[in-house]
Amino acid sequence: MFKIFRLNRRTKKEYIFDNINILLMLLICAITIYPIWYVIINSFNEGMDAMKGGIYWWPREFTIENYKAVFANPGIVTSFGVTVAKTVIGTAIHVFFTAMVAYAFSRKELIGRNIYMFIGVITMFFSGGLIPYFLLIRDLGLYDNFLVYIVPAMFNFFDLIIFVSFFRELPASLEEAAKIDGANDFMIFLKVIIPLSMPVIATIALFHGVYQWNDYFAGVIFVNNPDLQPIQTYLYKVVAESSSNQMLVNAPGGIAAKTVTSQSIKLATMVVTTLPIMLVYPFLQKYFVKGMLIGSVKG
Repeated sequence: MFKIFRLNRRTKKEYIFDNINILLMLLICAITIYPIWYVIINSFNEGMDAMKGGIYWWPREFTIENYKAVFANPGIVTSFGVTVAKTVIGTAIHVFFTAMVAYAFSRKELIGRNIYMFIGVITMFFSGGLIPYFLLIRDLGLYDNFLVYIVPAMFNFFDLIIFVSFFRELPASLEEAAKIDGANDFMIFLKVIIPLSMPVIATIALFHGVYQWNDYFAGVIFVNNPDLQPIQTYLYKVVAESSSNQMLVNAPGGIAAKTVTSQSIKLATMVVTTLPIMLVYPFLQKYFVKGMLIGSVKG
């Protein structure tokens, strides 16, 4: 009888604890999601009306004129294309190149592997600074060049560590069987290692894809040609340099004077720049979690 009472009391405490956790998580989700929702509803609200305030849950005067004004500027269309291109190309090259280097690092027979690992770890915490980096980019001929988004980002040592941790868990017998069949190291990497590494590849692709999509710094520092600037750099200029006034000039006739303001265009531009990557992320999240856990547990 006493044991049953203690069991029921413990279960009740767990029930209360679980409900408190649920409420806390819901509160955190609401705090996280509401700013995004606020930007979205105000971007769909008539600009002059939004300046009055009081819009918290849904648009008071629904309109799509803000988005018409955004896409009326050819600069944002060009920037969007640059961002898509650098995200797709940069992510593919980064994943392949980093995986190839990581595969070499995972081999015990690599001469000087510990020295290379030590040097790589140092680069994770120390850098030469922005000015030497800028001079290097310029001397390599990457300034004002689309390849400035691709070449410097081909390799990341943190991603290499994740790859190495995964590759070390693969059975050595697979490589031995491939070598008996006459495959060299590169063929083993392409035909055996890559097909077995899709979870970790999806994880690194998600890491780097989000980085490429959100990166505005390279476009600000290393690109002067507006036709080569990504959409995040475009958004940076809209918000930080108030270039939205120029967008009002490019808006279709009659819109700017009636419904569109610089603030409403900024909000609409934010939605346009962040929505695509937000839609892709949920589809890769399961691979992200699985890939991060692989190699972390032994046995």
